[in-house]
Amino acid sequence: MGFKQWFDGENDMLLENLHMNRAFEDHIKKEPSVQELKIEDTILMREVYDDSNKALKAFNWIYRVIAVLFCIGLALVLVYTVSNLPEVGNPDTPANSSVVSKRYIENGLEETGATNIVAGMILTYRAFDTFGETNVLFISTCCVMILLMIDEKILHKYKNIGEGKYEPKDDSILQVVAKILVPVIFIFGIYIVLNGQLSPGGGFSGGAILGAGMILYANAFGFQNTQRFFDEKVYKTAKITALCMYGLIGSYFYIMGANGIDNHIPLGTPGAILSGGIILPIDIAVGLEVACTMYAFYALFRRGGL
Repeated sequence: MGFKQWFDGENDMLLENLHMNRAFEDHIKKEPSVQELKIEDTILMREVYDDSNKALKAFNWIYRVIAVLFCIGLALVLVYTVSNLPEVGNPDTPANSSVVSKRYIENGLEETGATNIVAGMILTYRAFDTFGETNVLFISTCCVMILLMIDEKILHKYKNIGEGKYEPKDDSILQVVAKILVPVIFIFGIYIVLNGQLSPGGGFSGGAILGAGMILYANAFGFQNTQRFFDEKVYKTAKITALCMYGLIGSYFYIMGANGIDNHIPLGTPGAILSGGIILPIDIAVGLEVACTMYAFYALFRRGGL
C-alpha cells in the first residue's frame, strides 16, 4: 500500500522517516557556539584565579612587593639625579655656555667629515641618542605586530581581508598615477638618505619618503603585488639587519672614542657622496628602519599582516 502511494506520488516514504546514522554523526566535527566558548572561558578563569589557589596568592604577593620596591628604587634614583643637576640659569652649565655649540661649529667638519652640521651632530656626537630613537621604532613595531598580527593561514583563507572590501579595486587613475610617482618617490627617498651628510635630509626623512612610496604602491596595486618584492621575510631581514648594523658601527665608534683611540673609518672628502665617516652607513640603517616601520604600521592596521 505504501509503495503504491509512493509510486502514484501521493506519499513519500522517506519524508520524515529518514534518520542519520549515529555512527556517522560522531565523525562530524561540530563548531562550538559563542555561548559555549564563553562558558568554557568562564570555567577556566575560575579555576585559574580561584581564591583557594595558594600558588596564585604567593605569586600576587611577590609581584606586588617587587613592583613597590621597583617604584621606590626608581623614584630614589630620579630624585638623586635631579638633585645633582646644575641650577637653572647657571652660566657654567654646558647648556648655557658656548663650548658645545662652538665645538660643533668650529670642529664639526674636521671631526665628522660632514658639511651638514646637524647630521654631524646627531649621528656622531649624539649617535647614542639616535640609536635609542631607532630602537624605539623597532620596539614599537614589535608591539604592534604582537597586538594586530593575524595568522598567515587566516590571511590566505580570507584573501580580501583588509583589502578594502567596500572600496573600488583596480582604480585606473590611481594605478596610472602610482606608476609615474612611485619610481620618482623611491629615487628621491634614496637621494635624501645618501645625501644626509651633505645637505638637509638623512635617514629619518629619507626613510619616511620611502615608506610613503611603498604605501602608495600597496594602495594602488594591492598587498599581493607588494609582497612580490616586500613580504614578511624581507621586512624582518631588512629591519633586523639595519638595527644590528647601526649597533655594531655605533659600538665601534663609542669604544674607540671612550678609550681615546682613533677609529679607522675614513671621513672621506667633505662634499663628496662617500664622506662623513659613520654618517652614511648609519643614515642607510636608519632609513631602512623608518621605511619598514611606516609600511608595517600601515599594513598591520589595514589588514593585520605584511
